[in-house]
Amino acid sequence: MSGRSLTPEDGAGASSESHPFLPWLRRWRLTPDGAPIRTHSSDLLPVRFEGQPAMLKVTRVDEERVGHRLMVWFGGEGAACVMRHQDEATLLERAEGDLSLTEMVRAGRDDEASRVLCGVVRQLHTPRPQPWPELTPLTRWFRSLEEVAPQYGGIFTLSLEAARHLLAHPQGVRPLHGDLHHGNVLHSCERGWLAIDPKGLIGERGFDYANILCNPDLETATQPGRLARQVDVVAEAAELERPRLLQWVLAYAGLSASWWLEDGRQDEAEPVLDVARTAAADLVRV
Repeated sequence: MSGRSLTPEDGAGASSESHPFLPWLRRWRLTPDGAPIRTHSSDLLPVRFEGQPAMLKVTRVDEERVGHRLMVWFGGEGAACVMRHQDEATLLERAEGDLSLTEMVRAGRDDEASRVLCGVVRQLHTPRPQPWPELTPLTRWFRSLEEVAPQYGGIFTLSLEAARHLLAHPQGVRPLHGDLHHGNVLHSCERGWLAIDPKGLIGERGFDYANILCNPDLETATQPGRLARQVDVVAEAAELERPRLLQWVLAYAGLSASWWLEDGRQDEAEPVLDVARTAAADLVRV
């Protein structure tokens, strides 16, 4: 995609494939306000909407549309506000604060960052008066682990056993963000910490805390003693039983590693498996 700036009048003959933002710039009267960003699933563009900073997101995969529906359901509580939403496009509040949870961890404030994330999850999990939208069952996400575990055994088998137990006996079922980590919670000077990019799952609330322990990066997550420390911090802040949280970390890390293997990235899977092994060893000591 071209890095030049786009305007609603750009190329009357331009297709939505070459410039996916154009129909929405026109429809919602948006002004481009930065360079476009392309991810594996979506195209994003900073814009101005009625004078306010916003982010236009146009997804290329159906899975992301489920997350869009959940963002609408969150209603701006613990998450960025949805200003407009239609089909594959969502216009979101743009958080422009100067704080970063990843930088907070690097500055030696890991405990504080974990507590911030737990506070955001608590807001997202708060019941709303309106019924939640149709969401993806958490059990469906674990199909990759079901397929990989018999092939590789070992820690994958332990992860699958933990996942099966948790999924068969869920506690506190509710809509889940599904990908809550340090990079998906941004700071707004006006409204504090806000989640973005949910996957739109339904399942046990403990799942949403597991990814915190695998982030902000695997180098941090695999530091000696780090998992044990942050499990204590998260379990207290989230009011979760420590053993059950460890089981979710074990299950999630195995699932994450199975995704890497499916993509042919064994080098990326190994550090995640180290997190799973640490969680499994900690569970033995419980």
